[in-house]
This record gives sequence, C-alpha cells and structure tokens, in this order.
Amino acid sequence: MSVYLHDIPLYQARSRLREALQEAGLWRVLGVESIPLDENALGRVTAEPIWAKVSSPHYHASAMDGFAVVAENTNGAQPSSPIQLFVTGEKSPIPNHQSPITKYVDTGDPLPDWANAVIPIENVESLDENGEITSAIRQPSSVRIRAAVAPWSHVRPLGEDIVATQLVLPTGHTLRPADLGAIAASGHQEIKVARKPKIAILPTGTELVPIGSKLKSGDILEYNSLVMAAQVKAMGAEPTRYPITKDDFYLICERVREAAQTHDLILLNAGSSAGAEDFSAKVVEKLGTLLVHGVAVRPGHPVILGMVKKELGIRNEEAGNLIPHPSFLIPIIGVPGYPVSAALTVDIFVESLIAKWLGRRPNQLPTETATLTRKIVSPAGDDDFVRVAVGKVGDKLLAAPLSRGAGVITSLVQADGLALIPSGTQGLDAGEQVKVHLYRSKAEIEKTIFCIGSHDLTLDLLAQFLAEHDRRFASANVGSQGGLIALRRGEAHLAGSHLLDPATGEYNISYIRQYMPDIPVKVISLVGRDQGLLVKQGNPKGIKSLGDLSRPQVQFVNRQRGAGTRVLLDYHLNALAMSADSIIGYTREEYTHLGVAAAIASGRADCGLGIAAAAQALDLDFIPLFQERYDLVIPKIFTDDTLLAPLFDLLADSAFRDAVSNLMGYDVSVMGTLILED
Repeated sequence: MSVYLHDIPLYQARSRLREALQEAGLWRVLGVESIPLDENALGRVTAEPIWAKVSSPHYHASAMDGFAVVAENTNGAQPSSPIQLFVTGEKSPIPNHQSPITKYVDTGDPLPDWANAVIPIENVESLDENGEITSAIRQPSSVRIRAAVAPWSHVRPLGEDIVATQLVLPTGHTLRPADLGAIAASGHQEIKVARKPKIAILPTGTELVPIGSKLKSGDILEYNSLVMAAQVKAMGAEPTRYPITKDDFYLICERVREAAQTHDLILLNAGSSAGAEDFSAKVVEKLGTLLVHGVAVRPGHPVILGMVKKELGIRNEEAGNLIPHPSFLIPIIGVPGYPVSAALTVDIFVESLIAKWLGRRPNQLPTETATLTRKIVSPAGDDDFVRVAVGKVGDKLLAAPLSRGAGVITSLVQADGLALIPSGTQGLDAGEQVKVHLYRSKAEIEKTIFCIGSHDLTLDLLAQFLAEHDRRFASANVGSQGGLIALRRGEAHLAGSHLLDPATGEYNISYIRQYMPDIPVKVISLVGRDQGLLVKQGNPKGIKSLGDLSRPQVQFVNRQRGAGTRVLLDYHLNALAMSADSIIGYTREEYTHLGVAAAIASGRADCGLGIAAAAQALDLDFIPLFQERYDLVIPKIFTDDTLLAPLFDLLADSAFRDAVSNLMGYDVSVMGTLILED
C-alpha cells in the first residue's frame, strides 16, 4: 500500500508509529541510570519507587527554643499560681514530681528521654538561685511558668515527616525542587532515573543559512532546529542540532545514518512534501520503512513517520555480514519546514513519545471553554489546530484567532492557547464555543487587557509598558468597524478606532452610535498620526498623490474592509470622483499597516495607504497626505475596573509619550484627551 502523501487521521498515524515501536521493543522506558542527588536531578524522571531509608526526623526534636518538660509536671500552673521548674544539665535525670525539672533546648535539639513537651522560651520567667528574675535566659537556675502545656506540645516527634520504609516518590515522577529535599531527608545520596532520550535534529535545505548570516534574496534563516531543540529539552530529552544539509539525497541519507548510530529519534526537518527537492520520504524508504506520509492535521499535514536501521545487528559468521535486528531500529519523523507546522508536529508526535520513553505521563495543557470572536473556516477532513489570543472580558472567556499562516512563527509567540477544530467540522462561527488548550495560566489571562480593532504601532509600545505594570495587553487586528462590533458583543475591553465620518469630518462618534447604540462609552484620544502613501525608497514610480493610483503601471495594496484606513481612502477617492475599479490592486488586502509596508518592501506592490511609522519600520519612503486622530473606545463598564488603571496612567506618563514621539508621524499632544463620555 502506498503511503506517499496520503493523509490519514491523526489517531491512525499515532497508532502506526506505536505499533512499529512495540514491534521494535521501543515502546518502553529506554534505560535506567543512577545519578547523584544534587540540583542536576531537577526535572529527571524516577525509574523506580523511592522508599525512605530513615525516618525524618529520626528522633524526637524540639520545635522551638525553650525548655523541655514532663507535661504532667506543668498541670495546675496558672497566672495567679505559677509553678517553678528546676533547670538541670543532666542528660537523663529521673523526673521527680516533688522536684519538677526542666532543661533548655534549641530548635532541632533532641528531646531528653524523660521529656514529652517543650515550653517556648517567651512563655517562661528565668530565675536565679535566689528565685529572682534574671537576664540569663538560657542558663537560669530555675524557671517559672504560668500555664500548663499538653503532652508533645512544640515537639516534632520521630517520623513526623517521613517514616522509614514509607514510599517517598513513585516511579514516573518528574522531580521538583521540594522532591529533592524529601529524597535527601529519607536517607538517599543517589537515585535511579530514566535515561534521557537522545534526539537528533537534522535541518535540510539548500536555501537555509545559519543564524547570524548576512542575508541575500532567497536565503532563509534556519531556526527551526533551535525551536525544536528547545521543545524536546523542555520535554526532558537531550537534543543534538546537526549542521544544515543541502538538498542532496545521498548527503541526507549519510547524515541520517550517522545520527541513527547514537540517537533514539531523528527529526528530519523540511523536505517532507512532494516537491522535486523533497527527499525525506525517499530517504526513509531507502534506510528503513515508511509508515506514514501525510496526516490530516492543519497546520503540518505533510508529516512523515518511519523507522530506520542502525548499522548494528547480529553477526552472521557464514555470510560475514550483519543481520539487522528489530531492536536496532529507531523512529524517524519527517517534520514540515514551515515554522508553525514544525513546532506543532513536535508537540503532537514527539511529546507523547518522550513521555513513554521516560516513563512519565504525557503533558496535558489545561483546557477551558471560550467564545470565538470571529468565524473560523476549517478543512472538513482535518484536525485544525488554531492559535488564539485569550482574554477574559467580564465573565466571558474569549478566544481571538491569530494568523493562520504555517510560516508565521510570531503567531505562536502571541498565542495564549490552541483551539482544536476536529475533523468533520468545516469551521465555527463567531460567538460559538470552542475548547482551548491554554499555554498561559488563568491568573495571567485575568490580568490581560483585551483589545480588538484597528492596528497601530503604538499598541505594541503600550503592551511593552503595561508589562512593567503587571498587565498583559493582547490585541487582535480586525479593523475599526470590527472593533466596535466586538465591543457591542462584549468581546473586548477596548478598541482602537479612526473612522472618518464623510458627512461631518469627525472621527468615530457617529460610528459608535451606529454600531454601539445604548452602550455607554468613554472615548479617549491616543494619538494624532500622519496617513499617506508608502512607496519604495526613491519612489521609482514617481507617485505623488492618490490620483497616481489609477496609472496602469502602479500596483496598489489596500487595507481590509472595515479598516479606518480603507474608509479614509474611500472618502478621498469619492471626493476626487475616482472609481475603485480604476486602481490595480484595490481588492488586494492586508490587515495591518506593517502588512502593507511588507507588501511594498517585498515588491508585491508599488504603494499603499498607511501610517508614517510603518514606512519608517521597513525603510520605505512616505508621502504624507492626511492627518487623523486615533482613539481608544472603552465601554464605561470597564473604565473604573482596576484592570485598566495602569493603561490610563500610561496616557499621562512622560516615558510612554516620549517613546511614541520617537516613532515617525505621531502627535502625542492629544494623548489622553477625553473626546466623548456618554
């Protein structure tokens, strides 16, 4: 049966790999090693139960600085009728009810054999040989007490913490700092742990260059191996990053053979699809068995699963060669080259495998039910893993889908969790419930200010400054109109908006009343900013105004419908009596100003309407055309919430204002101005 690029369900792919590992005798803990009990044991997984060799404490110990007593000798002591106890230095005197005695002990000292309680030092009066109060607190002749104590008061009895022979930690336990102390207290100096699996990471691709290289057109920085190595190290394995191998079938085969000799798993990165230089599947077939080529998951469907032989085996003396033995097979995973696909492939396939090899339970992210803020379209036959930003607005937990591109590594950085859209579902509508596997704790999410609306570079600065005030600022770019609609649905704490009303020349107010009727809001100006045309350095097409957009040699890139910049463009096109149909690229859309700038810098377009700071960021020229006001729209229900208090403080903060002023094309004189409150 051909398995070449034939997508199969995720559960089937996992099942095929597990069966192959079982046949090879590898579906188990790979090995056991004895290591010293020190801080390097942190994170290791116990390979056998740890039983206590000694009790802790192994004697009755004083829990306080004070005086050891026979508790019964203190009976009757009252404020008005104290009892006097005589201090002894003898190790084991016979208690005498007619002459009650005591002995001074420090915290942790063994309790005298005759004693069964300790009176804290602050609860006694130290007396000299004449019965007078003395300052010799630790060496008085006698002490006076004015309250009785119960037996075993202020004493840590033998075995209070650990009793010899009891189970301290089970097999398969990942060691934490406190565990190391418990193991030491139970009398161990060494422990047996599961051997760390050794993972070889082999990046392939002629276009790849190492981190730090001077880039030229066509070069791609190789950082997938860095991410994957960090992932498997966090999972408890030992990664080895190999140098880049160019797209050469025989070189890749040789590198895989080399890695197989000393590793337990090979991650062969890139070349897993069906292109002319995608050799991974052929390499696996050449060196072993191809189990799977294509899994019905998005992103990451061209995953390869297989087994390859080590150059080891049982010697056949007659034939004079090695007969491969099943135990000398190791698994190999062909990992897609796109960064998001690569990272998710490691999470989906490698984590559970490492867990099995270490003898621990697979890691499971906490799961919460959240409300989607916008529609998701998914392939019906695939398990679709969607990166989402998560925020809590009022009592509602919300999930805002991030960029779907498999090459957008920043979407993993920005993601607060993964929403799984199971196969058979062609997506979900805005407002529907979805299960989200959280990367962040609920405490972090509850400190998150959720902003949905228009994109602006100052929001990134706002996030940076808010982080210093114990707040996270998560933003989703859906355009100004989309932000107001999100506020109406209770899906954000605030929205950035710069919608120009053609009838009045005013910003935002008429749209707020249109999209958010009967919702009290506070509108605060964030910045004034320049809008204009972004063009390549030197302006090779000689573009000077909106009128030049209709020239046949000019390729334009637009913002999405509902974006304030799109509204601004349409307003001025209408004033010039220009048809959108006359502009080549009018329907080509980007969701951010930086997206427009990137399209121009990369040659996909000649110009686009955007803010000056975006031109500055990508070394483009900027032709200023308009000035506008960018506002924060905040429902009044949140304006007095302590969550947003640091945000309001920043609007008057000189350091924040200075940082915004350093960006091209911004006016901070309007920052913090109250525009509307109703």
